[in-house]
Amino acid sequence: MGDSSSYKDYVAGLIAGVATVITGHPFDTVKVKLQKHNTESRGITYRGGLHCTTRILKTDGVRGLYRGATSSFIGVSFESSLLFGIYSRTKQSLQGDHQNGRPRPQVVIPSAAYGGAIISFILCPSELVKCRMQVQGTDSLVPVSSRYSGPLDCALKTIKTEGATGIFRGGFTTFLRESIGNAVFFSVYENVRYYMRTTSNVHGNVMDMGIGILTGGLGGVAFWLAVLPLDVAKTIIQTSPDKNATRNPFLVLRSIYQNAGIRGCYTGLGPTILRAFPANAAAIVCWELAMKVLGIARD
Repeated sequence: MGDSSSYKDYVAGLIAGVATVITGHPFDTVKVKLQKHNTESRGITYRGGLHCTTRILKTDGVRGLYRGATSSFIGVSFESSLLFGIYSRTKQSLQGDHQNGRPRPQVVIPSAAYGGAIISFILCPSELVKCRMQVQGTDSLVPVSSRYSGPLDCALKTIKTEGATGIFRGGFTTFLRESIGNAVFFSVYENVRYYMRTTSNVHGNVMDMGIGILTGGLGGVAFWLAVLPLDVAKTIIQTSPDKNATRNPFLVLRSIYQNAGIRGCYTGLGPTILRAFPANAAAIVCWELAMKVLGIARD
């Protein structure tokens, strides 16, 4: 694959990002609502993911599950394009002459962590807007008078009240989540893929899709098991009405741990895992299919 085709890596990643949002956003809304409401001592507490989903559908309809999806589509499409593109290009340059064979941790981990670190700067503002839109549903503690009419209104009001840096609240936490999480994701994806391709005697499009579903799904589950506490902290940091509240994820997690134990640090685990498998399976299947259509070589 020459340099002239490098843009194709980013196009394939963009397609993967669109598939991720369509499949995973409703689960994400439930996760964010659980994280916001079930870690605070006041307001409604959901009994679990199913109770939360039922409440959203009852009060806001299907539209409620896709609240904040506009900013998510923009953010996730761009970040996915960058993540998969940077990962592919960095991995290729680090591999040198060893393009095929067993995945090497010294290649996969830095390539994935580097891609994750870069996209965190795009993800942070888009996720701040998404989270603030998601938590202002019917059960919200946010007074109606201070709610946002849309993603742009949310972004502008945030900048107006908190300054330009306000839109990047939770940036350090997003940086940690994405660099660590993607190193885990791509490590699981590459190793499971290699194992399945070397031990299976069956090849073809159906087999490739099956491998894509399993490797993407398992990679996504591993990502969230590794970094969900950081994600909980990020939700609290980004949706706090107090602009002077701490932005240190470890202080936030310590407070949650003192109030709700380790379970509190993994708030939203159910919908997160339920979302992680299909959303990441869809992303990997679409990414690999797009690479094949675009003529990008993949061992």
